[in-house]
Amino acid sequence: MLHSSSCLCDPVDHTQRRAIMAPCSLPLLALACLSLWVTAQPTWGDQDIPSMFRQIMDTVAELKAKSDLTASVLAMRERMESMEKELQALKDIPKVAFAASLGGNGLQKAGDFNKKLVYREVLTNVGGAYNVETGEFTAPVRGVYYIRFTANAPTDVTLSSMLYKNGGKVILAAHESPSGEGSDTASNGATLLLEEGDSLQMMLWANTQVWDNANHHSTFSGFLLFPMPQQLKQ
Repeated sequence: MLHSSSCLCDPVDHTQRRAIMAPCSLPLLALACLSLWVTAQPTWGDQDIPSMFRQIMDTVAELKAKSDLTASVLAMRERMESMEKELQALKDIPKVAFAASLGGNGLQKAGDFNKKLVYREVLTNVGGAYNVETGEFTAPVRGVYYIRFTANAPTDVTLSSMLYKNGGKVILAAHESPSGEGSDTASNGATLLLEEGDSLQMMLWANTQVWDNANHHSTFSGFLLFPMPQQLKQ
């Protein structure tokens, strides 16, 4: 009795055959194709086999070149997408800068209690983080800011300008005791890490004074150096 044996067309062996062929390189696949072709074409002479092999290998080399080109194009596309994301991230960084002065209001004095200073003459307010009605600067994003202020006043009474954070903590101070005739000028500034929503307010301490005119001697200013995401440490 004759027993049928499985052949290359046997459908039950397709899965196993794919698993065996998967790791094959392109040259081995070419040799396998060549072997099947020659077996299927018994009329080919031995002298034709090298020519067939060269044709197949040329085709394999062409396919490999196209594959390498495709890989290069994909890698270039990934780099371009990465650059596009970086550019978008730069565009998304808020632009924050402000500067304001007390202006031509003349002398401002505080009695027995501290007094808020409202800098009415706005020189710059990019991003709108400074409120000209309240004199407060509110950080729109978590980041490192550079904040600076100046103060001028006659020397017959103590001069002061104090920077408060969130209404309760003195961050920076400018303070000059009476020193006779004339006027004094003081200034201070620093880089500060502010959380989103933190507010900064200039105050005049009790029984002190500050002065300004159209020349902007007494100012309050700042700008965002760079944002600081939560995952970055201080």
